[in-house]
Amino acid sequence: MSEWLSIAPFEWPRIGAALFCGFIVGLERQIRGKPVGIRTSSLIVLGTHLFIVASMTMNNEMTDTSRIIGQVVTGVGFLGAGVMLARDGIVVGVTSAATIWALAGIGVCLSVLSPMLAIKLSFVVVGILYGVDVVENCSNALTRGVHSRYYDLKRRMRGGIKEE
Repeated sequence: MSEWLSIAPFEWPRIGAALFCGFIVGLERQIRGKPVGIRTSSLIVLGTHLFIVASMTMNNEMTDTSRIIGQVVTGVGFLGAGVMLARDGIVVGVTSAATIWALAGIGVCLSVLSPMLAIKLSFVVVGILYGVDVVENCSNALTRGVHSRYYDLKRRMRGGIKEE
């Protein structure tokens, strides 16, 4: 029975930590109706962890974990670019793209450093995502420029107001 449960070179506690980290960040995004919810966040952290651990276990001269990490960063960058859109001259989805990148970083930390560090960093990401919104809502000075145009666009889209 224990052979059936074995997933060497991976470890169940780290896989659980990967899913938990993705859940923490994804829940915040999903509750607020943003892209990159629980499923996507969990899969990004888990996928990054799997690639890194798999590369660390291949002990031959053709495998370099730092190259795998670099490729993960590049690939996740393309994934993030896919969630960004341009509407009325305003680029939206940049925060979701940055969140995807941070999730991959959490996956790397989980693999190379420790699960507890990855969990702490997940809470830091949620703190940034939620905390900056709280600060922005308290100050009009932080909603100038591009942000003011974005909030106007959002308001128009909700109210069904169309410009001619």
